[in-house]
Amino acid sequence: MKKQAGHRKYNFPDADLYVQSLERMKYALRDIKHFEQYGYGKDRLSKFKSMCEKFRNLPDDDEMVGDQMVVTDKKYAAAEKLKTAIRSIMTRVAIKYGNRTGRYRKFGTAKMGDMTDAQLLFCGRRVARVARQQIDFLDEVGVGDKNIQRVMDASRDFEQAMNIQQDKVSDRDISVELRIEQGNKMYDELIVLCNIGKDIWAENDTIKYEQYCIYESNNEQKKARKAKEETAPKKE
Repeated sequence: MKKQAGHRKYNFPDADLYVQSLERMKYALRDIKHFEQYGYGKDRLSKFKSMCEKFRNLPDDDEMVGDQMVVTDKKYAAAEKLKTAIRSIMTRVAIKYGNRTGRYRKFGTAKMGDMTDAQLLFCGRRVARVARQQIDFLDEVGVGDKNIQRVMDASRDFEQAMNIQQDKVSDRDISVELRIEQGNKMYDELIVLCNIGKDIWAENDTIKYEQYCIYESNNEQKKARKAKEETAPKKE
């Protein structure tokens, strides 16, 4: 059973999480004497920064999707080569037997364009095997070792392309899971830092208090701005 990706604890882009974390760390360093009273010192700030840099160096999903698209295109190209090799034999089989006979149907190439990757791979192997069995009868229409080997080689290349694509899909799943896990750890640490900062300045300095506030979406920012405007003294 495929493991489901974890749930992101924050609802803003990863880049924003990274930038917000660095910004809040600067404020915490400025206020480090106050933070130390909460048991949060420079060592913990240093570990938080290392966590951020590790997160920044992780490949993002665009990179992984790009790699996946490249190998998928190669798989499609390999599939077309296999289909072309199969059709080359089947055209000759149709000349020999007709395309409505049992001998033709034995190759199992009907609706080849609708086949899944696995079905196409099995089809290629079956065509090569059946053609080998009937090679003495198909020789007169040009089916020989060269044609059969072409199908076998194309089947092998297609299988390899399929495996590479599946590996890239798995790589992306793992990368997404790791990025969510690391992002959540960063977010948890950011919350701890900001809660300390807000507690320090809650009754002493409104501006510094707001520097530790995290607005997780544009909607939250609008709410905060509206609340600020409503509480601000009106000009005469």
